[in-house]
Amino acid sequence: MTEEQRSYNMSRIRGKNTSIEVILSHALWHRGLRFRKNSPHVYGHPDISVKKYKVAIFCDGDFWHGYDWENRRDEIKTNRDYWIPKIERNMQKDIEVNHVLTAMGYTVIRIWEHEIRKDVNDVADMIMNIIEEKKENLRMKTEAPDAIS
Repeated sequence: MTEEQRSYNMSRIRGKNTSIEVILSHALWHRGLRFRKNSPHVYGHPDISVKKYKVAIFCDGDFWHGYDWENRRDEIKTNRDYWIPKIERNMQKDIEVNHVLTAMGYTVIRIWEHEIRKDVNDVADMIMNIIEEKKENLRMKTEAPDAIS
């Protein structure tokens, strides 16, 4: 691949509304889930968020977020001084975002690109199960009588 071809390919990579985000959001929407995409009101701007149930969903690209990093980092052949630190920063930022959101009471769901591409229905069903559990917990809290001490 020439430098020009690589440059063109890199320029086409999106930060929002990637193909995996679109695939997953469609599957969730068709299951009746209503959500926000890339909400600036939720820390870390999750790809999909349901603020009412405090659920933040991230669709992580295998390359950009370091899937199987111990093995794949050696596959990077060009511009290693740039790419390796960049991806490792992304991985560190993911950990920090997870900690902050968890401290805020959010359930953080991170889905790898290859999982969405392999079987988006399984991924969507797993997410819907988590949402249903959160709904039930919220319903139980609102129906529980106040304890009097």
